[in-house]
Formats: sequence, structure tokens, C-alpha cells
Amino acid sequence: MFTGIIEGLGRVTAIREDNTNKHFTLTGPFTHELKVDQSVAHNGVCLTVVSIQEDQYTVTAIDETLKKTNLNYLKAGDAVNLERCMISNGRFDGHVVQGHVDQTAICEEVRDENGSWIFTFSYDASQGNVTVEKGSICVNGISLTVFDSKEDRFSVAIIPYTYEHTNLHQVKAGDTVNLEFDIIGKYVARLLGK
Repeated sequence: MFTGIIEGLGRVTAIREDNTNKHFTLTGPFTHELKVDQSVAHNGVCLTVVSIQEDQYTVTAIDETLKKTNLNYLKAGDAVNLERCMISNGRFDGHVVQGHVDQTAICEEVRDENGSWIFTFSYDASQGNVTVEKGSICVNGISLTVFDSKEDRFSVAIIPYTYEHTNLHQVKAGDTVNLEFDIIGKYVARLLGK
């Protein structure tokens, strides 16, 4: 389980295709603390560390993951939001994040508000996912609060710290991001037959 509080930015150093899978090799601020079999969220996607070589580690994404996330668009040199699993005796600063991306969204607009930024995203509502005003959403693994919630779009306000310390500073209109909708909202929507 994750919280959506990004620990640092990783950098993709290599990508190797293997049939329908992709192996991503990255450097990160806590690579020296990782171990094989550990789960790490990459742009909100929970992936297992399969090998570690000095200051780099490798994770594998299968075809299903590549189809449902923005990982398929990554290239060497790209920045990736990283978060290790939550420590059970630590603070719970974000919201319940599983690391299971529900779908992607398109960034419609990034608006500079002279000290903060407003990002607006649109998504395919036919998949049954919903946002609610002042509810939680995970965008590229970042726990954020929704406002201007509509059936197929929403906005989030970004403070300077989040903008500077995540890969949101690289996201522009037209880019694809990963979304994980709030788990409580998903259960409620399922119970209501949506």
C-alpha cells in the first residue's frame, strides 16, 4: 500500500523489450536501500524490483500494465515519480493508494496562477470511474485533491513544492498521465451499480 506522497524522482537509464514486456532500469535517490522483490510505485504503478546493479535497479512491466498506464511512453532520460510502500508504523500523509492504475487521462490545460498551478485532466468516463469535489485522486502516483469535478474531467491545484519535487513540472497540455481513483469511491460506485 502507498500514500501518494512522492519520495523522489527517478531517472530512466535504459529500457529493454522482452516479448510483450518492458524492463525499465532506473536510478533513484534511495536505490541503495532497495532489495529485490520490493514493491515501488513508478508514476503510481506498483512494480517489483527484479535486480539491482550498483546505483541502478530494474523493474518489469507486463503488457497489461503497459496498455493501461503511461509507462509505455517512457524513454531513457525521463523523470519518474517514486514512492516505496508505506511503513506500517509511519504517518499516513496522503490517502490509500494501491499502486493499481485504473486508467490514463489527458492533460487539457496547465494554468500558472502566479505561485501555484492548476492542472485540468480529462478521462474516458465510460470506464465507470468517478471523482468527487474535494475527494482524493492519484495522478502519476501523487495524492491530490479534486476540484471542479465533472463526469469526465477534473482539476487539481499544485503548490510549488509538489510542482518542483515531482514530474508534474514536465507535464503539459496533451500529455498522458496515470490515474488511480479513490478506493472508497470505487467501492461506492460499484455498490450503486455505476
